[in-house]
Amino acid sequence: MLSVRQIASEIVDREGGFVNDPNDPGGATNYGVTIHTMRALGLDLDGDGDVDVTDVRALPRERAVEIFIEHYYRRPHIDRLPEALQPTVFDMQVNAGTNALRILQRLLRDMGQEIVVDGVIGPQTIAAAETVHDRAGQALVDAYGIARRNFYYAIADRRPASRRYATRRDGGKGGWILRAEAFISPEFHLTDAEHRERVAAWG
Repeated sequence: MLSVRQIASEIVDREGGFVNDPNDPGGATNYGVTIHTMRALGLDLDGDGDVDVTDVRALPRERAVEIFIEHYYRRPHIDRLPEALQPTVFDMQVNAGTNALRILQRLLRDMGQEIVVDGVIGPQTIAAAETVHDRAGQALVDAYGIARRNFYYAIADRRPASRRYATRRDGGKGGWILRAEAFISPEFHLTDAEHRERVAAWG
């Protein structure tokens, strides 16, 4: 099992460097850390009294790793979930915020657990995740990854500007889908033809 620092480092690698995409609701981002997160944390790296795009661009890679570990792993208590679930939920927390936890909670409810879907990991969610993981093992991890994949497709269904994250220009799988499938057993990956069929209505 990878250490949390190794997992965080891999997330930083997936997120890439500085981007300021007008179609991305997250705004200016560096190593996956958004300008909104930096403002919330008060990271005025250039000391000019505000947190702006210049500060985002100046964020060191190792600082991004530390932010992810503290604010996206430990603070939301992902470290208290079954160990096998932690990498995929951590990765999704960085990518989609508390949607990561709501996806998990809805999945656990679908698998027979009576818990509230509130985007917060508390004793009930931890106990439910442990119960289902003890019974299902890797099948729970795969089911979560598939739910992630479906979440990304659903965003792109609703928001045409986001479709380029789910599918490449040539029609193949985009970064969102590849990211979800990185945590799914190979037998549950969509074939290229299945992916193209799923996105065919996008035009």
